[in-house]
Amino acid sequence: MGVAAAGNRAGDGAGGTGTGVFRRRVLYIPGYDPFPPRRYRELYRTEGAAQAVISGHELSVAPGQGEGYGWQVHARIDGREVEAAVEVLVWSDLVRASMGRGIAGTYAQLVRTAWLYLRSGALFRLIRLRKGPMIAALYPAVLLVLQGLVALALGALLLRATSGLPWGLGWLLAAGAVWAVLAGFRRLDRRLFVYYLMHDYAYTTIADGAYPPALEARLAQFRGRVRAALASGVDEVLVVGHSSGVHLGVSVLADLIREGVADRPALGFLSLGHAVPMVSFLPGAARLRGDLAYLSTREEVTWVDVSAPGDGCSFALCDPVAVSGVAPPGQRWPLILSAAFTQTLSPERWRALRRRYFRLHFQYLCAFDRPGDYDYFRITAGPLTLAERFRGRKPSASRIATPLSPFRDVA
Repeated sequence: MGVAAAGNRAGDGAGGTGTGVFRRRVLYIPGYDPFPPRRYRELYRTEGAAQAVISGHELSVAPGQGEGYGWQVHARIDGREVEAAVEVLVWSDLVRASMGRGIAGTYAQLVRTAWLYLRSGALFRLIRLRKGPMIAALYPAVLLVLQGLVALALGALLLRATSGLPWGLGWLLAAGAVWAVLAGFRRLDRRLFVYYLMHDYAYTTIADGAYPPALEARLAQFRGRVRAALASGVDEVLVVGHSSGVHLGVSVLADLIREGVADRPALGFLSLGHAVPMVSFLPGAARLRGDLAYLSTREEVTWVDVSAPGDGCSFALCDPVAVSGVAPPGQRWPLILSAAFTQTLSPERWRALRRRYFRLHFQYLCAFDRPGDYDYFRITAGPLTLAERFRGRKPSASRIATPLSPFRDVA
């Protein structure tokens, strides 16, 4: 059963052929982000308004209702009224807790993380898969080493300059200088993102790629929120995972479907800018690899994966199931599509963004001034289910499906 068949599981009033108000629940899983979820509401409000002007439809955002943090969307797209309730599935508190290490602790994370990727063989397999995200992954490691070398060099110079002082005093001054330089670099991290990225990659390796207990418990809560959405009487439930939120979404939906999801609206999974191989290539990620293999065959869900080669922080156009080496004979998902930034953004807009790597990683959630098949706001606030919107679509011709993971065991 492909995209077309999956779309037919919606209720009688679902999809573009209905005449009443189309109702959707969107559950958004952010990536590794320490900031409160309100930033996503503001991003949706401002970018949604911009896209409405470009595309000629109506879209407004109002405060959310009920449990969780979210907002209400009212839209009129392609001549039909749509109401969407968007909820952010929050794990920013876990992210902030994982970022509490000081300078010494972060350097310890660097050593442990680098050693795991090296000894497991994952590093060189990942480089073969996509060089862009691996440059992003090596960036914090290289910068931390360079910062450390600068600090040590200045400390050595100060030690030489104070050679006439009592031995202990010179060493004390040199050590203080080293620490001051490292602390200065850390204060610049709002611009450099070195510590942030190091904490991100280190969080993945806490249990060699397995989910830490606190995150596993949070995924169970997310599963409960999706189940509640399925029982809310809407036409579609759409789970959206971005960046690190993609592999979390895979596990949430795999567990949900294992438990059973009878008599429900259409269920869609939109994965954006994924970095799944950074986790699935690790020795402890058997749970994730099993979830990938399981979800890829299920008819209960429509899974569309969108990325773009212009996004250097994602494994663009890599089929996360296939490259992880766990594609089963009956694989049907995900449908791999390109957001094609060089085509969906005007030349002027592309020139303004092409060197803003972190901003480009969030472009999937933003307005396109030359929108194509991928349009975040038509998907989340339009009158078609994910299955109907991409019915009959072929995967991108540039899809990468070479199995490169050094570990293929599943749980």
